[in-house]
Amino acid sequence: MSTRELPGEFPYTRGIYPDMYRTRLWTMRQYAGFGTAEESNQRYQYLLSQGTTGLSVAFDLPTQMGLDSDHPLAAGEVGRVGVSVASLADMRKLFEGIRLDRVSTSMTINSTAAILLALYVLVGREQGVDPRKLNGTIQNDILKEYIARGTYIYPPRPAMRLITDLFAWAQTEVPEWNTISISGYHIREAGSTAVQEIAFTFANAIAYVEAAIAAGMDVDSFAPRLSFFFNAHSDFLTEIAKFRAARRLYGRLMRERFHANSERSCMLRFHTQTAGSSLTAQQPDVNIVRTALEALSAVLGGTQSLHTNSRDEALGLPTEESAQLALRTQQIIAYETGITNVADPVGGSLYIEELTDRIEAEAMDYIRRIDELGGTLRAIEAGFIQGEIQNSAFEFQKEIENGQRIIVGVNKFRTNEGGQSGVFRIDPAIERSQIESLRKMRACRDAEKWRQSLVQLEGAAGSTENLMPRILAAAAAYATVGEISDALRRVFGEYRDPA
Repeated sequence: MSTRELPGEFPYTRGIYPDMYRTRLWTMRQYAGFGTAEESNQRYQYLLSQGTTGLSVAFDLPTQMGLDSDHPLAAGEVGRVGVSVASLADMRKLFEGIRLDRVSTSMTINSTAAILLALYVLVGREQGVDPRKLNGTIQNDILKEYIARGTYIYPPRPAMRLITDLFAWAQTEVPEWNTISISGYHIREAGSTAVQEIAFTFANAIAYVEAAIAAGMDVDSFAPRLSFFFNAHSDFLTEIAKFRAARRLYGRLMRERFHANSERSCMLRFHTQTAGSSLTAQQPDVNIVRTALEALSAVLGGTQSLHTNSRDEALGLPTEESAQLALRTQQIIAYETGITNVADPVGGSLYIEELTDRIEAEAMDYIRRIDELGGTLRAIEAGFIQGEIQNSAFEFQKEIENGQRIIVGVNKFRTNEGGQSGVFRIDPAIERSQIESLRKMRACRDAEKWRQSLVQLEGAAGSTENLMPRILAAAAAYATVGEISDALRRVFGEYRDPA
């Protein structure tokens, strides 16, 4: 890259905006959600009072998998790794007292993304908010679930239909909403390298763009609302170069492969989270240092949004105190370091520039290999992407075990520690309470309106009709996340990993 390229200029190596953080800081978006909607609402209110500038919702596994809290497979998981949301009643409680036109909300949800976005839109309407003014992101990235994470429901092709239906519907209904956050974060957490993280993320992005174009959409009508989600891992300089390489590679892919004309279609906008997999249960206070350095790499790399992990996340959900400290880490970087006074502080570094070039070239090689296999869906079906990640994870673990890679407190500089105190615990009574609340809601709804909405949704799923209006109608009739998912299961079937 020539250092004469300026921030805000294609292909955006040095940042997507000319001034970067000099005129607007990144969104400080702390990921949170646990137990019931009421409990999570209290945490959101607290984070907003402490200076968080965006909310990020974690949902529990039953919600992610399209299961209601009284489903047998949900037992023991309700409210555990995120908040339990089964219906419009829960979503209303989750955002009580929070005006949805005054906050940017990110929702980490994939298989049931269309349902959760419908619930959010309905709550906004109840507040008197024009849906066209809602601002936020739905993750909605199903391909990485087959690759790295596993919270899929339907086979890949009908799952892709849900995504393109959401793209098309959102263009007019929620035009300020980011309709997908294509995630490299979970690919990296599963054990990929930095190169694989951006290569496989962009391979997924190519599949989504191709699917939307095949559905009749013009690339510039939806590409400006595509967003991405990356990991900030522990190799400081590699992570900075990775973000710069990703911006340049994406800009070139959108312009040269998909002939995007809009500048916004070529701008890589991404959220970053520090690496959960880098946190250790041993000497957890050391995680504060890890997180600070990882967050710094994301800022030096030019992220638009950032979540900093808490010190105790290798032990359990973060306490309020540790969540506050994680937020303060971002605020110190923003207000005390002076880094935000320069658009691209690392630009011109010989090593960073060479590393940026190398990462871009190696990621492009992977994309070519996936093209040769017939594209991302075929590469997933063949197990190629999963196999590459598994091999990298195995090599990483071997390096730790033989001492080639040092993890402080794990394989070197160990101490004898007693039990950990102050770990956040979820009360098992929450599950019983949530089930009781769900059953009361079912008893009070208009049964005929509810039944008809699901019949109509199931009929639409068997046609080519856009499913979003039907999902919205079912959600408004208090159909639950599980019931809506079941209606689609009856038509689409369920995916079973061939491995």
